Parts: sequence; C-alpha cells; structure tokens
Amino acid sequence: MAHPEFRLATPADAHEIAVMSRYLIEVGLRGWTWHPERVAKAIRARDTTVLAAKVKQVLIGFAIMEFGDVKGHLSLLAVKPSHQRCGIGREMIEWLEEAALAAGISTIQLELRANNFGARCFYKILGFRETAFIPGYYRNVETAVRMSRDIRRAIPKAGQFAPGRTI
Repeated sequence: MAHPEFRLATPADAHEIAVMSRYLIEVGLRGWTWHPERVAKAIRARDTTVLAAKVKQVLIGFAIMEFGDVKGHLSLLAVKPSHQRCGIGREMIEWLEEAALAAGISTIQLELRANNFGARCFYKILGFRETAFIPGYYRNVETAVRMSRDIRRAIPKAGQFAPGRTI
C-alpha cells in the first residue's frame, strides 16, 4: 500500500468527507449532521482543522478538530475500511497533536459511541482515557463515551538526562 499524503482539506473535499462521515460514523443514526455544507463550513473556519488523508488523490481518511484556548475537540475521525489498521488513524492523530501543541493546546477531547469498542480501544492505545458517559448523546438514542488526553510533553530540567544523550 502506498503511504498516504496528509494535507488540509479543501472545499472540493467537503462532499466526499461528508459521505464518509455518513457511512462510517453516522451509520444507523437518524438524519445526517455532518452534511457537505457543514463540512465545508468547518473547512473554512479559522478555529477548525480538517485533515485529509489521500492515496493517489483518493480520500481514504479524514479528521475534523476544533481548537479552543487550551483544549482541542476531535469532532470526527474516519478511515476507509480498506485502509484501517495500517497506522493512518494514528498518523492523523499525531499530525493533529503537533498542530494543537503549536497552537498552545494542552488537552484533546472527543466523544464516541459507547458500543464502538474498536474505536475505544484505538484511543486507549493512543493514551486517551475515558472521562464520562453521556446517555442519549447521539440523537437521544445512544450513549457516548467522552475521552481525553493531555498532550503536553515533559521538558527535561537543566542537568537531567534526555533520551539519547551521552555524557
């Protein structure tokens, strides 16, 4: 498999991202909340990053994260089933964390369906922890799990050994 290119989404990506959201994230829920117009609005928003992962100009994954003063909120993340378990989701999270750190963000939060055990495991492996259960979060039908991760990195104090440092 070719390695994906990660880049900021453009308005031309909005429809395809919305369709992926509908069939990979919002499946089984009434209505369609992340429709093309909402995705396009997120792409244009100054406080939101919409990341696209493409292989040979084909969208295989995306993520939408809103940036606050000290917290980032990961609204959506999806990878096409044909490309799952290849590290693409992890790479998108790492990309977003770097952007968040540069913006002074210290924490990333997200919500996901409580019965989405694969996603819960994925985020736990990345260091997220479950902080709350929210009954009825999804259209008053499904419970959400809120997860959070402190992304600040420890900076060694003067005189302390750093990894790879020799005396």
